[in-house]
Amino acid sequence: MAIRIYIDQGHNPQNPNAGAEGNGLREQDLVYPIGVELAARLNANPEFEARLSRPTPTTTLGTSNSTSLRLRVQDANAWGADYFISLHTNAAESAAASGSEGFAFSRPSAAFSLGEDILRRMTEVTGLRNRGMFVRTNLYVLRKTAMPAVLIELGFITNPGDAFLMRDNPALFAEGIYQGIVEYTLG
Repeated sequence: MAIRIYIDQGHNPQNPNAGAEGNGLREQDLVYPIGVELAARLNANPEFEARLSRPTPTTTLGTSNSTSLRLRVQDANAWGADYFISLHTNAAESAAASGSEGFAFSRPSAAFSLGEDILRRMTEVTGLRNRGMFVRTNLYVLRKTAMPAVLIELGFITNPGDAFLMRDNPALFAEGIYQGIVEYTLG
């Protein structure tokens, strides 16, 4: 049976639960095509089956931040996903902040190890700095999923280099994440 990967493209196209903005770009618009590219790679491999939280760029989940998060988790849990990967962009006061990082509910855990593999491969492919994996117990998508869940901050939307790399090369990020998933799940 194929390994089921639930890809959550963080945030909605507009409120409720819209994402960060920077350099004239919106988080939800950057993570959407990266998720689509990642799903295509996974679905092309018979070892995997992928599902998107936002199958279209206009898909809106929920009527508030809390219902948006709950619906994403409920969909992944009901589908029986083996892994949950939530895609986001980071933001900082300083435009110099750069790189990719990830979060899992606990360490050691399958999610933490998966995140380490994803970050290592993604930073090899994109050239962005690997800022590491961290434990975050307060994030809903990490607390409430019935499977290992990782939240990946792909890059900083507030950093022009990171932001335009995400905008102009979504396939790079998708490829790096894909390689990390393959490394972790298939060895």
